[in-house]
Amino acid sequence: MNYQQEYKEELQKVQDKDFTHSWVSSSAFLFYLQVACIVAFVLGGCYMLYNKRFEKPEVKVEDSSLYTPKYK
Repeated sequence: MNYQQEYKEELQKVQDKDFTHSWVSSSAFLFYLQVACIVAFVLGGCYMLYNKRFEKPEVKVEDSSLYTPKYK
């Protein structure tokens, strides 16, 4: 009989520490994991936009379409 009680106590300890058996700790962990992922994606997106920001390309403009056009 003593072994059954020890087994139940040991099982309860394991279940208390287990991620899937503790709804409160698992939901808090998943919330903070979600917040960390969102922050990482936002910072990564901002970093990529900063590095790949719009650079003005050199465009070949016809001489006849300038502000002061040059005709042949």
